[in-house]
Amino acid sequence: MLGLYLHRESPVHRWPAGVKLGGLLAVTAVVLALPGVWGALAAGALGLGLLPAARLPVATVLRHLRAPVAMLALLFGVQALLAGTGWEAALVAVLRFAALILLATLVTLTTRVTDMVELFERVFGLLRPVGVNPAKLALMLALTIRFIPLLAEQVREVRMAQQARGVERSIAALFVPLLVKIFTMADDLAAALEARGYDPADRGP
Repeated sequence: MLGLYLHRESPVHRWPAGVKLGGLLAVTAVVLALPGVWGALAAGALGLGLLPAARLPVATVLRHLRAPVAMLALLFGVQALLAGTGWEAALVAVLRFAALILLATLVTLTTRVTDMVELFERVFGLLRPVGVNPAKLALMLALTIRFIPLLAEQVREVRMAQQARGVERSIAALFVPLLVKIFTMADDLAAALEARGYDPADRGP
């Protein structure tokens, strides 16, 4: 989800990153604080209401939600069958996560990564008196956000190669080439940063 900005001319896209991320944190706190399913239903209704306002294709949003939905189905099964919390409590937990994931997806699809990084750099700047380098933390955040969709793409490519070889159920056949690809990307990134004169020992102004 993260790093997958989709440009549209909409009011939601024009909102500052701080407003959207702050609103997401506030809604999360409300959803977790309200008892029962009411918070989840309210957050879900908010997300569905913002979807047309953001002018995002429904098919695109649903495509980004496929993996989280599968994870939520697994969570529901574990909570309902193994954890002993009962299916009602499990359903409430799943609905809460589903509503928050929908809102988080809308935030990431309507907010540029650079805007997020600039916001966090300003926030991290408050920690400069205790020796924190805001620029380095912002760079780390930007790289993390950028690597999430890249990693998902690498997993998809490895799985396609597994299916072609008939070894899609082999864990080793997934993780070994995936680790090789991750280390290769890390080496390429380190070389790119070094070529641009990035000094990890620089503490900044």
